Amino acid sequence: MTQDESSSSERNAWHRPDRAGAISDSASVDDAATIVVTEPAACFTDAFLLGNGSFGATVYGGRCIETFDLNLDTVWSGGPLRDEGDVADPAVVDELRRAISDEDHVLADRLARRLQSSRWTQSYEPVGRLSWTWGDPSENGRYQRLLDLASAEARVENGGRHLTAFVSAPDKVLVAETTADVGAASAVFTSPHPVLREERFMTAGVEWVVAAGRAPAHVPPNYVTTETVRYGEEPVGPDAVASAGMGWAVVAAIVPGAAGGARLIAAVASGFRGYREPVSIDLDALTAEARALVEEALAAPRSELIARHRADYARLFDRVKLDLTPSGSASAVAAQRYFDLGRYLLISSSRPGTQAANLQGIWNIDVLPGWSSNYTTNINVQMNYWGAEVLDLGEVAQPLHALVSELADAGRVTARGRYGARGAAAHHNTDIWRFSAPVKGEPQWSNWSMGLSWLCALLGDRLDYRWSDEFARCLAEPAVRAAAEFVLDQLVEGEDRQLLVSPSTSPEHPFVHRGVVASVTAGATIDQELAHDVLSRYLQIAGRLAIAGDLVNQVRAAKETLHLPGTDAEGRIEEWLPGYSATELDHRHLSHLYGAYPGSRLTVTKTPAAFEAVRAALKSRLEHGGGYTGWSQAWVLCLAARLGETELAELSLSRLLGDLSSVSLLDLHPHQDWPGGNIFQIDGNFGAIAGIAELLMQSHDGAVSLLPTLPPSWASGSVRGLRARGGITVDITWANGELQAAELKASVPGPVVVELPETVHVELLDADHMSVPFVSVASPKGRHRIELTASAGGHYRLVRGHVCHDAGSVPRNPRESGEG
Repeated sequence: MTQDESSSSERNAWHRPDRAGAISDSASVDDAATIVVTEPAACFTDAFLLGNGSFGATVYGGRCIETFDLNLDTVWSGGPLRDEGDVADPAVVDELRRAISDEDHVLADRLARRLQSSRWTQSYEPVGRLSWTWGDPSENGRYQRLLDLASAEARVENGGRHLTAFVSAPDKVLVAETTADVGAASAVFTSPHPVLREERFMTAGVEWVVAAGRAPAHVPPNYVTTETVRYGEEPVGPDAVASAGMGWAVVAAIVPGAAGGARLIAAVASGFRGYREPVSIDLDALTAEARALVEEALAAPRSELIARHRADYARLFDRVKLDLTPSGSASAVAAQRYFDLGRYLLISSSRPGTQAANLQGIWNIDVLPGWSSNYTTNINVQMNYWGAEVLDLGEVAQPLHALVSELADAGRVTARGRYGARGAAAHHNTDIWRFSAPVKGEPQWSNWSMGLSWLCALLGDRLDYRWSDEFARCLAEPAVRAAAEFVLDQLVEGEDRQLLVSPSTSPEHPFVHRGVVASVTAGATIDQELAHDVLSRYLQIAGRLAIAGDLVNQVRAAKETLHLPGTDAEGRIEEWLPGYSATELDHRHLSHLYGAYPGSRLTVTKTPAAFEAVRAALKSRLEHGGGYTGWSQAWVLCLAARLGETELAELSLSRLLGDLSSVSLLDLHPHQDWPGGNIFQIDGNFGAIAGIAELLMQSHDGAVSLLPTLPPSWASGSVRGLRARGGITVDITWANGELQAAELKASVPGPVVVELPETVHVELLDADHMSVPFVSVASPKGRHRIELTASAGGHYRLVRGHVCHDAGSVPRNPRESGEG
């Protein structure tokens, strides 16, 4: 994960939050789309989160005093990066590589520190807190708070009075309504930052609350004690800008209802103008920007505001529907709810034109947030988007694509200045200013340099699911080329003349070699896998776009001679080269298993022996206590899905929903410095939705695989709207643990291979219920693959039955691919 990790004693002390009042798991399908709690949230991790991709509000459900903690995705500390005066000498890299070759690990770690920057990434910042008294807090009576995942609305009931709140994407405002009458001065705004402009006034019966201030010019990471939070001192005013410390403004209006009750509408504006541009500190202009949004929303009828919000959200959320209620299992319904929450949070924290979701999505209440609430590129920001394509939410990944593109540009300075290399590099974390250098710190996390390569894998995923010449040419090819160029310049020949990435680390995990504990070496498995991935991606893109030349030839030659990981004496995939071993057998990162997930180089059909070595490595890590953080356990779930480990998948989900979730089902990471001993990290919620989708459908191994890893408790159910690679939409129905039917909709013509449990025979029909010919093809053990030829827009239905040779079923090569 990141630098300031919990101790082993914390890791092994599983914390279970108080779950009093949580919704019953014996729910209908509609109930399963809600989270209900019978007490107000005692802390941030128990609250409900509302958002429109950019504007976030944390809702605590107070008894007639609602607290909205406000965030905007562009409110960060700091400002545009300037050239550093301490740029490292690229010659250090040559000396470092010699130390690595000589196995002088102490010297290698020391030289790696000379590549580090003197700076840190900046922090994602809260804006402030808007408190609204909407009734009599002393009233007793029925209380509950509810988050409706199907409509993206939070509701509170207290003593017969109600409050409903949502954040609208079409109107860019927070809307809260109450059936209770409110008095004057019912809303109060406070901020942890200096408030430089503040006023309250009435106009035409509308009460206005206005505040404006500045974010910090500098916030060190929460684990750094030698630096303090600093604010800029430049004078604010018309058209004023600063090098750091952007302005922000909050405007809220409270309108009494004609028949009682009241409505609150609020908006936030920030001085961010682009990652290279000075920040605005024109507070009057920012206030006007926020007020304009509120005034426009006030002019709209209540029904229109609600209808626009619901329609916009449903357009994304309703694309996929998972129904596990026919299983009659509490754990299955809980998993369904967790799946819907993850999709809800992704839609609510990432939309086209916003910033990418960070470590906490778009929600944070701390000036010194955990790990700066930034973008951690050695797993976490990638995990945020693992599920986007398979859940047909490709457009919500657009902010990540923009982040990758900008890092591919900003990272050129780091590649050239610190490594003397072509292309671009990004290290283990970044921020809104596209920081790309290794920060000062321990080499085991700071000096990992393959962040851009891993991010580029998600551009490749986008093209796998829905190829676009424009996306490939304008966004993916430049970024992947930059990453590939950097990788080429990091490759050195090993003793066997195969190419190794050097310098190299396995994220946040030191090794021991010949009695020496160190971090920096050559050929760590994750780096070799990422090198193979980015070189392969570049060749794929170049081929489709008819790009030729010296770089293509260099990439092809390097890929052919790249060292690929082997297995150790215990039959496990190696994390480093032979002779190196782990210092933490329970390490939270599963970096050496990248080739199986999220990568796809290692599969049951292409590399059966290595695939089993992944299984052995995962088993070993878990036997020693791994998977003790939410995001790590989500990675376990994804690997369990790929490995076909149904019982492990069930266990992983139970842990995610148990000790690693708050009352409101937010993902938890053990951390002794935060209330309750845990800190919220959204990547576990996001990784879980990818894992749940993989349990039901996979498409990475040359086939659309149906129900590859169905958990035992999910006996009956259905899912619709999943997307497979190649632009295929998939619906599946099953009962008593067996496939009943499936529908496939193809967006492009060509062959489609479908993989089924070997015990299931199907008939294949088209949209007119006519039989469609298919052939049997090579299949993995326990599974059966068939191939059909799809037409563009073709709609095909597989139904249980006998293999119908009259329909054209002709067995072809019915051997197990792992046997030959």
